Amino acid sequence: MNRFQQEVDATVDALLLQQVILYPTDTVWGLGCDAEAPPAVRQLYKLKGREVGKPSIVLVADFTMLKRYSTELPVALEALLAADTRPTTYILPASRAIAAELVAPDGTVGLRVAKDEFCHKVVRRLGHGLVSTSANKAGESTPAVYREVDSAIVRGADHVVNWRQDDDTRTLPSRVVRLGENGQLEVVRE
Repeated sequence: MNRFQQEVDATVDALLLQQVILYPTDTVWGLGCDAEAPPAVRQLYKLKGREVGKPSIVLVADFTMLKRYSTELPVALEALLAADTRPTTYILPASRAIAAELVAPDGTVGLRVAKDEFCHKVVRRLGHGLVSTSANKAGESTPAVYREVDSAIVRGADHVVNWRQDDDTRTLPSRVVRLGENGQLEVVRE
């Protein structure tokens, strides 16, 4: 078994134990946990110092998994997902399948199909959404690369992914699109 697959397996094992992971996402270094495990979500928020009621993004493997976490999807969403060329977070009405801590006060949740190979394999194998929030204390700068992650975050994570730690590639944050009142998608952040 190669190192990549070993790291995927170790990460999924940690998530199944409801642990908080520190991992490279398709945009920045992030903290994550199983999106259907409220105790893990609370542990992640405590580590980050994030207030309850400030939701986090959830990475999903595909359109089918995205449907599990939303009660209302625009008709064109599946085609849009297939055409996405950069990470795009969709703000949609949340279903009850997701931990309540991840739902915004307006009843929505941010969902993004993981394009990054590592994230996609982890989410696919886990079979649940993966919380994705930047790996920094609330109010501090977002770490684009591993060496920028605060040592307190590294020590506080239950599992630190040993993949792409030497990668200094910086990417753009995800585009954010919201389902509007008229059922159409509206760009919030390009």
